[in-house]
Amino acid sequence: MKELRVTSNVENIPSVKNFVLSELENLGCTERLAMQMKMAVDELFANISFYAYDSGAGPVTVQFDFEETSSAAVLTFIDEGKPYNPLEAEEPDVELEAELRPIGGLGIFLVRNLMDDMLYEYKDGRNILTLKKYTLVPS
Repeated sequence: MKELRVTSNVENIPSVKNFVLSELENLGCTERLAMQMKMAVDELFANISFYAYDSGAGPVTVQFDFEETSSAAVLTFIDEGKPYNPLEAEEPDVELEAELRPIGGLGIFLVRNLMDDMLYEYKDGRNILTLKKYTLVPS
């Protein structure tokens, strides 16, 4: 497992994306999978940066792993901010015209639809959000 520790600041999104994309490249993942993971990083790290810490920025650990048994790229975000389970967020009504939709919620909706599996737990004062994307990469 590889790990990156950064401060929850949107200015760190490029560093987090580069970390994840580098690991995916080392695995020989497809461009499509890399793009999907990049979109997930953009959305989730931005949410942590804007909403997790009342006092501004705080620590975030980003872990990357590859499960050989399931051929899954596994990305985990860990922060010590306010408890928040994005899997419980209400799904937006994507049938409504854009100007009638309330602001927010589309990013999490997009990530849920891009990833094959998402798990959340709040443990020991930390939000732990794990994403899995199954690949066709040989183990």
